[in-house]
Amino acid sequence: MSVDVQIQVASKEKDLPADEDFIQWTQAALQQKEDVSVVIRIVDEDESRQLNLEYRGKDKPTNVLSFPFEAPPEVPSRHLGDLVICAPVVAEEAVRQGKPLRHHWAHMVVHGMLHLQGYDHLNEEEAARMESLEIEILQNGGIPDPYRETA
Repeated sequence: MSVDVQIQVASKEKDLPADEDFIQWTQAALQQKEDVSVVIRIVDEDESRQLNLEYRGKDKPTNVLSFPFEAPPEVPSRHLGDLVICAPVVAEEAVRQGKPLRHHWAHMVVHGMLHLQGYDHLNEEEAARMESLEIEILQNGGIPDPYRETA
């Protein structure tokens, strides 16, 4: 199983992870047995806010949005979906949470990838299952539990 990652940078932020990091984190979070493709779009607050308002009804930028892709049955596709990650929000959260920026980026990619694969956190049981998988994936990559208290 492999993942083909297309990275689109539509952000003015300069301190972004390398493409290889995005690919590594995406591959680590892949739970499926088939080869897939994913688009990761790095944006600033205006685009994140617009998409969050349009698709979630929330008038503010957010760290990561996941857009799963489902092709019609008669159209073969290996595209899993798109992640839209807001670079300024990720940077601000990392500072506020006392985490290395690279670790928080990894968490956002893993979190978004799990959403693309059907995981969610709408109730306590789903949240616990998703969070434990995130923790395991990140720890396998040498990144500590993103949900631990750091302050």
